[in-house]
Amino acid sequence: MTASGIFAIFLVVLALVACGWPLGGYIYRTFAGERTWTDAVAVPVERAIYRLIGVNPDVEMDWKAYLRAMMVSNLVMALFAYAVFRLQAVLPLNPAHIPAMPPYLAFNTAASFITNTNWQNYAGEQSLSYLSQMIGITFLQFTSAATGLAAAMAFLRGMSRQKTDALGNFWVDLVRAHTRLLLPIAAILAVLLLALGVPETLSGPAVVHTLSGSMQTIARGPVATLEAIKQLGTNGGGFFNANSAHPFEDPNAWTCILEIMGMGLIPTALVFTAGYFLRSRRLAIVLCTLLGAILLAGAYLVYAYEAAGNPILAHALGLHGPNMEGKEVRFGLPLTSLFVAATTAYTTGAVNAMHDSLMPMSGMVPLLFMMFNLIFGGKGVGLLNILMFLIIAVFISGLMVGRTPEIFGKKIEAREMKLATAAMLVHPFVILVPTAIAMALPSARASMGNPGLHGFTEVLYAFTSAAANNGSAFAGLNGNTPFYNISIGLVMLFGRYVSIIAMLAIAGSLAGKARIPETSGTLKVDTFAFGYVFVAVFVIVGALTFFPYLALGPIGEQLQLG
Repeated sequence: MTASGIFAIFLVVLALVACGWPLGGYIYRTFAGERTWTDAVAVPVERAIYRLIGVNPDVEMDWKAYLRAMMVSNLVMALFAYAVFRLQAVLPLNPAHIPAMPPYLAFNTAASFITNTNWQNYAGEQSLSYLSQMIGITFLQFTSAATGLAAAMAFLRGMSRQKTDALGNFWVDLVRAHTRLLLPIAAILAVLLLALGVPETLSGPAVVHTLSGSMQTIARGPVATLEAIKQLGTNGGGFFNANSAHPFEDPNAWTCILEIMGMGLIPTALVFTAGYFLRSRRLAIVLCTLLGAILLAGAYLVYAYEAAGNPILAHALGLHGPNMEGKEVRFGLPLTSLFVAATTAYTTGAVNAMHDSLMPMSGMVPLLFMMFNLIFGGKGVGLLNILMFLIIAVFISGLMVGRTPEIFGKKIEAREMKLATAAMLVHPFVILVPTAIAMALPSARASMGNPGLHGFTEVLYAFTSAAANNGSAFAGLNGNTPFYNISIGLVMLFGRYVSIIAMLAIAGSLAGKARIPETSGTLKVDTFAFGYVFVAVFVIVGALTFFPYLALGPIGEQLQLG
């Protein structure tokens, strides 16, 4: 590790927080119905969209109607994408004449992108036409991110309102997420990526003569536009199989910094948005400080172990130096380490290095971040997980000190705790049970690219990534089999929607309650003292739940190195 590398990581995270604060205020004003500087352009466009789809923007929904609209729209979009993947061979914009995607793989891909996971059991440049990349992949990268944002806004309204069943209008939230946030910022990001060397074309693959005199086919396509929403929407699904390690997706260190900023910008801002909704900016500062510190600690841990190198090579061959296997020299260890931590903290799933080549303890960092699933997290759903654990922490703290559990003037009762507990428990369940089933099946074990503890980590990482709607992989596992396509697809769906359903039900319950005036006996949740309790709760829950599996994976592998 070097001082410049440590400072560079800190500077990028600091820039994320600095940009997230004002953006959080803008997001609040957008979804609270206040005036913003984008009204002049956005309002006429939105009115036209509402007339086209037959929606009255002034009519709000209760949590059941809101959830119904969300689930039906997501189902229709997933079926549309599945049809595009299956029919791409006969659809236009297929200059490479790529055949139809097989049924199991098409199901996995549609489930992956509608859930904002973007797990890829295929090589994008070999398996998808330009049309599939644009109206199947890029389309869902926008709408899945907007869906998560809408769910988070509905929950924040439920916590901030009283004696009502109205959580907003899903269609209005979905449209505003596109017109006022995702589309404008993605357009700016795409132009910047274009200026820095990311290609954007509808021409077919280029055939060139190499210096050795042979012919080489170079895949290309509309990369910059996909790359922009891939990072901004915390999607992670790359145009190319190598993802952000490919020079067409991430040409240099500047694009790497830009992509890290893109993936972390909105999730960081949403913490401040929550502070505005709940009239507690101090809470936003406490959460941002603690979660930012955990992100930095993870990045520094990866940096330290990768910079130290492989002790087996040092002992057996006398080769000292950093572990550069599976890494791009153009990024260097600091940006690679931060990318590894950020892509799983923000549940993006993009990779600029092969996680399968990380040192064992470095590989445990992305695993832990996905198991916690709330180190900022993805678009909207990450904030829901943060608020879920806040409710659990308030309930536990209230029991410990003998006070009635309440948060922001709302009593936390049995109904809310049952729903929050269900939302919390579904995450480890859909990770640990499928992993155990996979290890019991010889056909599933045959997909492991490595034997022993590292092979087990590959399987554990795959289901953890799916459950957290992250999408990154250890890359040593062959996931394109019927078992993994179906099982990972189902895990992605359960990991996404069970928690959203539970949290919207909590929002409906909280919105109907009267706000209790704050007294001297009210438990303060916007202090660093409570923030430490909040961190302790999710760390202890994570440790108790996942430690045996981690001991069989990265921890055991690290001990073997010694």
